[in-house]
Amino acid sequence: MTSRSTPAPDSPRASESPRPLRRLTARGRGEAHRTATPLELFFDLCFVVAIAQAGVQLVHAVAEGHAGEGILDYAMVFFAIWWAWMNFTWFASAYDNDDALYRVVTLVQIAGVLVLAAGVSRAFEEHEFLTVWLGYVIMRVALVTQWLRAARSSEGPERTMALRYVVGVLLCQIGWAGLVVLPEDGRPWVFLVMAILEMCVPPYAEKDHPTSWHPRHIAERYGLFTIIVLGETIAAATVAVKTGIDENDALGELLPIAAGGLLIIFAAWWIYFVVPIHGHLRSNQQAFLWGYGHYLVFASAAAIGAGLEVAVEQAVGKAHISTLAASAAVTLPTALYLLTVWALHSRYFKVGIAQQLVLPTTALLVICCTFLGEWAVLAAGLVSAGAVATGTTLTARMTSRENRQAAQAPVS
Repeated sequence: MTSRSTPAPDSPRASESPRPLRRLTARGRGEAHRTATPLELFFDLCFVVAIAQAGVQLVHAVAEGHAGEGILDYAMVFFAIWWAWMNFTWFASAYDNDDALYRVVTLVQIAGVLVLAAGVSRAFEEHEFLTVWLGYVIMRVALVTQWLRAARSSEGPERTMALRYVVGVLLCQIGWAGLVVLPEDGRPWVFLVMAILEMCVPPYAEKDHPTSWHPRHIAERYGLFTIIVLGETIAAATVAVKTGIDENDALGELLPIAAGGLLIIFAAWWIYFVVPIHGHLRSNQQAFLWGYGHYLVFASAAAIGAGLEVAVEQAVGKAHISTLAASAAVTLPTALYLLTVWALHSRYFKVGIAQQLVLPTTALLVICCTFLGEWAVLAAGLVSAGAVATGTTLTARMTSRENRQAAQAPVS
């Protein structure tokens, strides 16, 4: 992990004066040495608070036997968290000038996500979204401020693009008020409609002039957030195991869950970072599909941690669900993670049917592990680790074969 506090010597920003207020102009897509800033890393860490709250509430819902309702609430709340992070990340990749006003507005966005996090429990338990909506208002008003600054510093198609973002974000924010004022039965439909409209804003705004996001920077930002989510998963699972051992002296029951969960998370990290995805992000169409697909990557990664907590609570008799349901709480998000990472990342770098089938086959085997009772999580971990070993072996063999063929090729 790298970060920068000042631009690299060959960066276009290096020659700018360190004035507290500067024009918010677009950065170059080919800018060298572009990495995540300390402010961006701080922004990500603050989002973990909201993710942790969503995970805790998902655990409670599943453990109490309300999995369907809990998953729906989790999907809605996690979308709000993820989309706010997405909006900031892509804007910052194109326009971050790191002046005083940019920093202050970003800190306001952080305050908004903390307000959102404070309302997560009420959203789950009482289906009351007022606090979540207020947090979202704070974040989106700050985002609109950034886009207005960009519009003021630009002209022509770029200015039109920035103003389209302003109008789109504001109209969507008004639409989200339906979660507060409409009857409870209609809120899932409001969420579905508004989520679709939100995701239509960037393609519409950038149809004539794409933002100058940086492929390497975007890939790094997504990778760092994946690490943070996986780290939160490890932390949540560790606390659950520790609590189970301290309160119930159930080391024998919890050891397979702990070992299997650790293998799953290690494999999840390995599989995500095994390929350099930035080379695939060449156009807005590719980038939008890849970026939007990460909703499932992040949500499933966080849900793995919640599932491990549920498995621990079931093993010590605190969860009112069957072993099968507790096992599924781990294996299903793991399988979803594997399939999504394969669809977004791995399939573009795999050569031959054997390499292409590793992750889809692993996802199917992980689902089959659901039916192995108290050994389900450990089995899923071993299968996930086996996928890493198999993929590494196949890649090594292919590389060795290519090296031999290159050495035997006649020199012209």
